[in-house]
Amino acid sequence: MSHAEKQRRSVPSSDWGAVAWTEPKHQRGKVDAAGECFSKHDAKDLTEGELNESLDIINNWRSSHSYPLQVLKMTLLQRARAVDQKAIVAQRIKRISSILSKLQRNDHMKLSQMQDLGGCRAVLRSMRALRRLVDLHEKSKAKNPHVRPELLKKYGYISAPKADGYRGIHLVYKYRTGSTAHSVYNGLRIEIQMRSRLQHAWATAVETASTFTGQALKSNMGEPAWKRFFSLMGSAIVLREKCPPVPDTPVDRTLVKELRALSQELRIEAVLESWKVMVNVLGKKSDVDAYLLVLDASTRKITVQPYRKEEVPRALEEYLDVEKKNSEKPEIQAVLVSVTSLQALKTAYPNYYLDTGEFLNAFRRAIS
Repeated sequence: MSHAEKQRRSVPSSDWGAVAWTEPKHQRGKVDAAGECFSKHDAKDLTEGELNESLDIINNWRSSHSYPLQVLKMTLLQRARAVDQKAIVAQRIKRISSILSKLQRNDHMKLSQMQDLGGCRAVLRSMRALRRLVDLHEKSKAKNPHVRPELLKKYGYISAPKADGYRGIHLVYKYRTGSTAHSVYNGLRIEIQMRSRLQHAWATAVETASTFTGQALKSNMGEPAWKRFFSLMGSAIVLREKCPPVPDTPVDRTLVKELRALSQELRIEAVLESWKVMVNVLGKKSDVDAYLLVLDASTRKITVQPYRKEEVPRALEEYLDVEKKNSEKPEIQAVLVSVTSLQALKTAYPNYYLDTGEFLNAFRRAIS
């Protein structure tokens, strides 16, 4: 039995099969021009035709990452389950609004060079499992330096946490294959994120707070008190995981005193517990491969649309339709993701469910 056959048998069979994968239709220069047109101009300054043409080019480019993303996700799933049987693995295609925001924050970035249009994530129960998973990926690179997807870069935000408190490991891959059938995807970049459960709780709590406070906390922009609170909570989690501290934060009793003071100023527990959401799952299907999540923060409702694997091309089209329809409504967020179950969906994306329970538990433990 070949290695590829062993790999396919080691993961759920529903993740494999004939799917009409999107192929890139445009040269990179045209992709970059569409990204620049979309990010450098206010949508109101563009004609409807110009806007739709740019969006269609951008959508084709990001959708074309679906196949290499699936390949990297399956390898990640196999390795994650080898070190942690309860690991959560999910994949997503980047939101148009997030693409726009990233291009606007980075003046010299080109859309064709963006490395996280397709992204997959593993959430593991412990730091030990996380380190073993990273090790498996790095050893694979050493064994197969010239075949399979190429590991381009590692971002180690655990040994060197970001100043805002973010921690995790990011691996950037460039898709590479000798298969003629899939060579059209060669060179596309995919990002893998690896986090512990506590690191994931922190990161998704930041996204939830960003949604309801109207601050770009995920991009380290917003009110100083909120930014400081999350930096301190990053260090509180560091202490539990015995890792290097977040820059410019205390790791003694001063940490507890600062957290208590900020929790009173921001009413942390009352605020985070008040963010509840009503969930509406549209229809019941077996063998589901993807979910389209649409969160309306103004009404605190989330709609979940499931898709089977053969419906993925339609899911990508409907994803773009939702984004176009709500382009002027920042309170409405949509994301197309792939996970193994509805329960895994909530664990992987608690920010869409406005679920800060695990983060609140970590906060209460930090100030106790």
